[in-house]
Amino acid sequence: MTTAPPLRGVISYPVTPFDPDTGALDLPGLRRLTGDLVAAGSHAVAPLGSAGESVYLTESEWDAVCETTLQTVAGRVPTLVGVAHFSTEGTVRRARVAARNGATAVMVLPLVYWQLTDAELERHFATVAAATDLPMVLYNNPGTSGVDLTPDRVVALARRIPQLTMVKESSGDVARFRALRERSDGALSVYNGNNPVALDAFRAGAAGWCTAAPCLVPAWCLDLYDAAVRGEAERAEAVFGPLLPLLEFLVGRGLPRAVKAGLGLLDRDAGPPRPPQLPLPAGETEQLRRLLGRLDASGRAPLR
Repeated sequence: MTTAPPLRGVISYPVTPFDPDTGALDLPGLRRLTGDLVAAGSHAVAPLGSAGESVYLTESEWDAVCETTLQTVAGRVPTLVGVAHFSTEGTVRRARVAARNGATAVMVLPLVYWQLTDAELERHFATVAAATDLPMVLYNNPGTSGVDLTPDRVVALARRIPQLTMVKESSGDVARFRALRERSDGALSVYNGNNPVALDAFRAGAAGWCTAAPCLVPAWCLDLYDAAVRGEAERAEAVFGPLLPLLEFLVGRGLPRAVKAGLGLLDRDAGPPRPPQLPLPAGETEQLRRLLGRLDASGRAPLR
């Protein structure tokens, strides 16, 4: 294990744009969105996570999104590719595609139907890790995966899987950030994936923030990180306070539909979410318009 993480800061998650008429992938739209995230100052880009609707893509679509995103980033910032699949074979295949296209690291969420034993989870993660030379992020999101990888379970896995050097923790339990670092003797780098606890996560030592919010308000997200790492507590609170209602809205309404609705409001349409998801209802879209308008009216907290 290593103490020098290849990822740090605001790790931006692009949604996957679809053509509003045909439902097909909108790869030019994906290039624009990815380019915008890099140009805005994202410290890394992470395609094919929950916000990217990876579970609703065919394998050929998944490959196209992976290739297009990484080609657009073109090494300007690190890339983290979500490779989760219900089967170990499918996860391995995706990890190898990500590696061939130049990913910096891969992220593995344990997608399950049957509840897996600790031995089965270990074999799954170890097999995926051995499939490439890339470092691996273990993604804990019990709300979507149905599996809660507690700090003790994660540290035990990391001790047996050398490539497992990073953890994305999305349970919302802030105490886990410090627990993961302490129980691994600082060998594991920990990243926050729960938007509403972003500031507390930085205070607890998170190395980065994995979020789709930069698709809509990149400057606010970057300012929060800058203030947090500089130890400017008052400034961090001043940024986070106005930002929090938007973050809570995005999580509460579902990232793909909420972020895509926001992009539409900003004249950067990314199409609808893929069924069975439905677009954000009109009333909630209007609520989102007001939230974005308040941030715009508040102005951006200045960087120092």
